[in-house]
Parts: sequence; structure tokens; C-alpha cells
Amino acid sequence: MSDIDIERRALLAASGAFALVGYAGLAMPIRAAGLAATPSMRGGANNYVPGAQIVERIGGGGFWMSGTVRRAGDGVPLPGQRIQIWAHTTEGSERDLRSHGATLTDANGAFRLEMPQIVPALGQAHAHLAYDSGEYDTVFLRPLLPSPEVTSLEAHFILQRV
Repeated sequence: MSDIDIERRALLAASGAFALVGYAGLAMPIRAAGLAATPSMRGGANNYVPGAQIVERIGGGGFWMSGTVRRAGDGVPLPGQRIQIWAHTTEGSERDLRSHGATLTDANGAFRLEMPQIVPALGQAHAHLAYDSGEYDTVFLRPLLPSPEVTSLEAHFILQRV
């Protein structure tokens, strides 16, 4: 057997191993080590209603609120976590119970809830979200919309155990 055949086999074996490792990296969920917990945002708890009902949709819809929930430290997605959402919308103010609703995260720690279009109230258009299931520290978020015409917004939670 010549040196060229051995080098060629080694190259093919190394390429196959590299491809397998690369594919495994893509197929496996990414885990982020050392993730810090999300702090509550100032004003995030304004007009919070503890225990808002889990709903399929808030009002007539037209705006999508989505995001993810992961565990601090290792970034593991957290399924079954309750996220409450409320905002000043085309159908009601932040104080109106009809503007409040909650949803649960799916198996990948993701949530998505449709609600009426968010509109400005006392400043820039914004949403309110709360993680309030109890197993982790409660976190309130108040993300701003870049413009009132935007029809979706994402918010992500990284939670620390109580």
C-alpha cells in the first residue's frame, strides 16, 4: 500500500469525523453556560394583576408577543412556565382586565400570544410581561416598541431559582 493511499484514507476519516461532530453540534440544542438572570425592569410591574387568566388570545389580536424562558447558569429552556402579558392597546388600557392575559411556555421554553395592536400611552408604545409562576424569582419586563406600527415584539427571560 502506498503512502498516498494511507494519507487519503486518513484525510477521508478525519473529514467524516469532522462532519459528524459538526452535524451533532447543529442537531443538539445550544446550552449557554454562565447566563446571568434577567433583572426586573423599572416600571415593569405597573398595572400588574396577579393571577391573570391563561388565554388563547387577548382581545381581537393582530399583534404578536413572543419570547423564550431559560434557566440562569446553564440556559436550559424551561417548559410549562407562566408568562403574563398586558399593554395599552387599540382595545383597552393597561388597567383594563381585558388587556391582561397569560400563556405557558412550550417544550422548548418558547411562548407566543396574540393580542390587539399596542399603542403609545404616556410616551412610547410598550408591553409589560411578567414571569410569576413561583419556582423562580418573579421578573417584570417593559420592552419598548421601536415604532407604533410594529406588529410583533420579543422578550426573553433568564430565570434564577427562588
